[in-house]
Amino acid sequence: CCCPPDCTCKWTDWIDVTYPDGSDRNSGDYETFENILKKDPTWVCAKVENISCRAEKFPEVPIEDLGQKVECSVDSGLICNNSDQRPGGMIQIPVCLNYEISVCCVPNRPECLPNTIPSTTTATPSSTTSSLPTSTTAPTPSGPPSSTTTTTTPSTTTPPTSTT
Repeated sequence: CCCPPDCTCKWTDWIDVTYPDGSDRNSGDYETFENILKKDPTWVCAKVENISCRAEKFPEVPIEDLGQKVECSVDSGLICNNSDQRPGGMIQIPVCLNYEISVCCVPNRPECLPNTIPSTTTATPSSTTSSLPTSTTAPTPSGPPSSTTTTTTPSTTTPPTSTT
C-alpha cells in the first residue's frame, strides 16, 4: 500500500548568519538556531540530529585544531565568545573566527516528531518505573557539505532489553 514516511535527517547547506565584531570583546560569532530563525523565519528544522561546524577561512581544519574555545552542539548551534579567546596556535588574534554550521534536520512532519513516536516499554505489575533511552543515534546520513564534522551527540545508545 504505502511507503513509511522518510524521517531520515537531511543535511543543510552551510549556514552563516552572524559575523564576529573584532573590536568588541563582548561580541563573538553566534550561529545559533535562534539567530538563524531571526534571519530566516521560514527555516524549519523539527529536530537537529547532528551538527557540523567549521571556520569559514579554514574549512578543512577541524575546529578543535584551531585553538579557539567554541561550542558546537545540537542543542543550540555554534557559540563563540570573543572574551574566551587567547592568541596562540594557528590564530594570533584574540577574537573569534567567522564560523558556519551545517545541521542534519529531521523533516517537520507530525509522524517524524519525537513526541509522536509510540512508546515501546511496557510496565509489569511489580514495576513502578520504566525507562527509555534519553537519546538515540540516528542512522549515519551521507554527511554534511564538507568532511569536517564535530558532534556532541552520544555515539552509542543502549537499547532497551526485552525477554521472551
